Amino acid sequence: MATRSTIALEFADGSVSQVYCHFDGYLDGVGDELVHGDSNPFELQKLIDQGDMSSIGEHYTGRGESIEDTCARRFQNFDEYTAECEQEEYDYILRNVDGKATWFVRCYATGSEWVTIEEARKMETEEFAND
Repeated sequence: MATRSTIALEFADGSVSQVYCHFDGYLDGVGDELVHGDSNPFELQKLIDQGDMSSIGEHYTGRGESIEDTCARRFQNFDEYTAECEQEEYDYILRNVDGKATWFVRCYATGSEWVTIEEARKMETEEFAND
C-alpha cells in the first residue's frame, strides 16, 4: 500500500512547481529524504523537473498516463498553488523564509494546515501519545 505525497518548490518569483510521489510519503520517508537531501532549491528543481515519481528520484508512470502527463505542474503563485494543487496524504513544499530554505508539510497530523516539518513531527508524536 502506498503513502502518497506531493513535493513542491516555491521559486524566487513566487511561482510554484509540484510533482507527485507514490510511495513512502510519510514524515520518516519522503520527509526525511527531503530534509536531509533536497533542501537546496537548485537540486530540488532538478528532482521536480524529472516529473512524477514512484519514490524519490524514480520516474512514475503508474496512473496509466503518458510521460507528458507526469510532468511537474506549475502555478503562478502560492495562493494559486494552495487552491488548485494536487493534494495527497502528505504535501511538502520548500519555501524561502527570511533567506533560509524551509520545508513545510500539511497532512492529517497538522489538520491540513501548513507547518514546518519539525512542527509536524511534534504534532504527530502528540497525536500518537494521545491514542
